[in-house]
Parts: sequence; C-alpha cells; structure tokens
Amino acid sequence: MPVSFTQHNVGSRIDRRLAGFLETWRAPVDDPDVEAAYQLLTDFVLNGGKRVRPQLCYWGWRGAGGGDGDEIITAAASLELCHAGLLIHDDIMDGSELRRGRATVHRSLAGLHRGPGSDAFGQAGGILLGTLSLAWSDTMLSSCGVEPHRLRAAHHVFDTMRTEVISGQYLDVLAQLRSGASVDEALTVIRFKTAKYTVERPLQIGGALAGASLELLESYSRFGLPLGEAFQLRDDVLGTFGVESETGKSALDDLREGKHTVLVAHAVRRATPAQLTHFKSWHGNPELTEERAEELRQILRDTGALAEVEEMIEDRVREAVTALAAARMEPESARALAVLADQLAHRTK
Repeated sequence: MPVSFTQHNVGSRIDRRLAGFLETWRAPVDDPDVEAAYQLLTDFVLNGGKRVRPQLCYWGWRGAGGGDGDEIITAAASLELCHAGLLIHDDIMDGSELRRGRATVHRSLAGLHRGPGSDAFGQAGGILLGTLSLAWSDTMLSSCGVEPHRLRAAHHVFDTMRTEVISGQYLDVLAQLRSGASVDEALTVIRFKTAKYTVERPLQIGGALAGASLELLESYSRFGLPLGEAFQLRDDVLGTFGVESETGKSALDDLREGKHTVLVAHAVRRATPAQLTHFKSWHGNPELTEERAEELRQILRDTGALAEVEEMIEDRVREAVTALAAARMEPESARALAVLADQLAHRTK
C-alpha cells in the first residue's frame, strides 16, 4: 500500500509535542493581558497549518536511517515554531487581515485593545510574539535529545535556513520598491524565501540529525529545490486564483499589495500596451475591488502567464521526482516523499 503523507501519525504527534512544549512556556508575568497574548500565540501555532516542514524533516531523518523516536518529533516540531514566527512577521509586512481563515495575529492583538493606537499596538505585539516563537524554535531544537555532534551539524543547516529565508523576504520587500521583477528575479526570491526554507533545508536538517552522508544531503537538495519552487509557484497561483474558503486567505491580497510574482512577471512581459497600462494601474492599488481584480486575473489568463506557470510547476515536479528516484535512501521515505511531491504541487489550499 502506498505511503501517505500522514502515515505514522506524524502530524498529530507533532501537534501533541507542540502543545506540551507551549504548556511549559506559559506567560512568566502575572498579567491577564500578557497571558491573553501568550494564549493567542499558542492558538495560532496549534490551530491550522499543514505541518509541511516538520513532516519533511521527519522523512529526511527516516530516509537517512533514523528510527521512529521522540527525538525527531521534537526536532521537527521546532520548525513549526520557526514557521509560525515568520508568518506572523510576514502578515505584518503585508498588512494581511486573514491567515488560515482567521484574523492574523497582529489584527487579533489590535482587537484585544480597541481604541486609539490599537493598530500600532497590534503590529508591535505581533513583532514581539513572532520573535518569541522564533526563539522558542531554537530552544526546542536544542533540547531534542540527539547526539551533540549530529545536533551541531543540524543546527548549522537550521542557521543557514534562517539566513536564507530572511534574505529572500528582504528581496521580496525590495521588489515592491523597484520598477518590477523579471521572471529570473522573481525566481530568485522564490528559491531563497520558499524553496530552500520549505523543502530543501527541512529535509537536510532531518538528515543531519540522523547522520546522513553528504551524498544523501545533496540528493535532498536536488529533490527539494525544484519541489520547493513548485510549491511556491502553486502558492502564487492560489494567492490570485484561489477560493478564500479553501485557502484561508483573501484572493485580493497579493494583487492589492502588488506582489511581483513569477505569474505577474510573465504577464508584464507578454501584455499588450493596453493590457499593461490597465494592469499597472490596478496592480498594487489599495483601492482594488473584486471586479477590478477579476480583470487583472483575466489579463493573467489572456497573456498565457497562468498557463506558463502551470507548466513551470509540472516541469519542476518532474525534476524533483527524477532526483528522488536516483537518491539512495530508505525506500519507505522515498515513497512518502513521492506522495508528498504530488500533494504539495497540486494542492488547492
């Protein structure tokens, strides 16, 4: 029977480990408002999310011969705390109202203290809670119980991952100031902000914790980078064409913010002068309505940009699957990663 993404109950075990960890790190200050903020962060971490990075870390460990023990569940769960912190900060930078179908953390904080300055308070509080979650991810990984020399090797990959994702996010912010990103520039953002962070490095962290060979770590890279790019390209499509009730995010956000995605870069390159003028007048316009957004989506379809991105996704999935077939790893992990590759690239939320 094929291995499924949820076999071994990895996701539920990670959730239980996260819940136990967060319970031990309650608010150190006896203040109801501080306690409410800690509870909000706990709810955000535990309620929702696909646990992609932790599960990839788990299968990276198993692929290198690691057993099905508690130490990898703890290490993998630490990546979810890192992810939660980065999402909170990302939502502040993007001015997003929704995440996972609920109010974003900074908007929820603002709602706890309505009145003058509530928005600024929500953003400041969100920065603090996001930073706290990032700090906790370090604490959790360091306490996973793996042999020190393997933990040091994995922590080096973890440090590299965080440096890369922050650099990718900075490039993404810069793109909003510049005249527009080319396809190659947008792909560079994807590689550092998402592909390495979402797939390649979590696999390698798990592998390093299990003492993986350099050959296997390189195989994880050959599989992880194209799959990570496919994952983000799918995310860009869903961010513009997705259904809010499924994705948990507004399909207007990326267009209103003027995100310079690969999808947009292809459209700008192929658009007629009239299409380009109309697109630029509304892309990144905070007054964008759903009616105008649909006009932009039609331009993305008519220029062939949407079809081009779908083809890019399929090309990268094929590249990842080919690399996986050539990798020398435990067969069960290879089967699980093959299933996962399809699920990540063809998801609808």
